[in-house]
Amino acid sequence: MYLKVFVTPGAKRERVEEKGEILAISVREPAQGNQANTRVRAIVALRFSVPFGKVRILAGHRSRSKMLSIDR
Repeated sequence: MYLKVFVTPGAKRERVEEKGEILAISVREPAQGNQANTRVRAIVALRFSVPFGKVRILAGHRSRSKMLSIDR
């Protein structure tokens, strides 16, 4: 399963919103040292009830717009 995600790092509070086919995620972690990407993967894993290792970032490692893959 593929998922388009738009990330806002360094937010005051975490939030997940569905905007059409895109999942908008705000995380408190900064966009340094892969911290925000790791938290986004954890949030998506919890939301879809899959292990953390089953969520991969396919594209957009350094961008706010990302394409994720979720293996079930």
